[in-house]
Amino acid sequence: MLSALRSYLLPIIKLYLLGVKVLLVQLFSRRFMLPAMPRQDGKVAIVTGGARGIGYEVVRHMARLGAHVIIGGRNEQEGLAAIRKICEEYKEAKVEFMKLDLASLQSVHQFVQRFKEQDLQLNILVNNAGVMLVPEGHTEDGFELHFGVNYLGHFLLTWLLLDTLKKSGKCGHFSRVVNVSSSAHHLGEIRINDLNSSKSYSAHAAYCHSKLAQLLFSSHLHQQLEHGGFPLSSCAVDPGIVDTALYRHLWTPLCLAHRIIARLLYKTPSEGAATVLYAALSPDLEGEYGGDFWANGQREMTTPTTFDPKLQLSLWGTSLQLLGLQ
Repeated sequence: MLSALRSYLLPIIKLYLLGVKVLLVQLFSRRFMLPAMPRQDGKVAIVTGGARGIGYEVVRHMARLGAHVIIGGRNEQEGLAAIRKICEEYKEAKVEFMKLDLASLQSVHQFVQRFKEQDLQLNILVNNAGVMLVPEGHTEDGFELHFGVNYLGHFLLTWLLLDTLKKSGKCGHFSRVVNVSSSAHHLGEIRINDLNSSKSYSAHAAYCHSKLAQLLFSSHLHQQLEHGGFPLSSCAVDPGIVDTALYRHLWTPLCLAHRIIARLLYKTPSEGAATVLYAALSPDLEGEYGGDFWANGQREMTTPTTFDPKLQLSLWGTSLQLLGLQ
């Protein structure tokens, strides 16, 4: 009983303490302002979860720069509303919505098939969509929700689009994969034999685990691309603590106080999108300068676990097996 209580409460305490620490650092640091980015005419980008929050701001900015942007999301009405809003602001914007449910491997396959039927290139993939602190549950395919949506769904999406991303890149204009992670990865742990957190479940711990998995994937993918000499890079980004709907599953007594604190102290979605856009668009990050983990417009150190080659390879291989890719 005591052990179960500890396994439930400890991740909550750790995550909230980390949140306070990160927020204080964020408040007393100069916020990164996205410099002017070059035009993106002729480029094609996919942004998951691009209908609201950080994703919407990423789509909006890319569209303003002339990119053809595809929003991948579950809610078609929300996606079409976002498109209307962007097109009202930028008459020439090229934005479209395609149904994508990352909690369904079938939906991911269907999304990629529909995209490839358009015979478009793909220069930028922003894996932005995610869930946080959702009640215990499983995806359509039986995976724990945080692991399945935040990590495994994006793993499959990226894997299925790799050939198009590679073909679309060229020297001096690499294609890019940008994985939106979180400082919560510092508290994550990868248990290869229990990736579904079935032995002892904590929504707070599961979220941290999924964000660490994203970083391991991002780093290993970048290494593989470098070794293969492909004109494609992969990196991970921490947008900071941002006022979005991601926090709607917070512990109920905290929700009201959180809404007030968020409006006063958190970054706006536009500010949160700045580093994501920098990683996706900046000419300074071409080729070997890509990769790594970015926060507030600069490279950040992550936990040593992130660079563990054995763990990276083990997670990569296990993910391929889970997805039936080998």
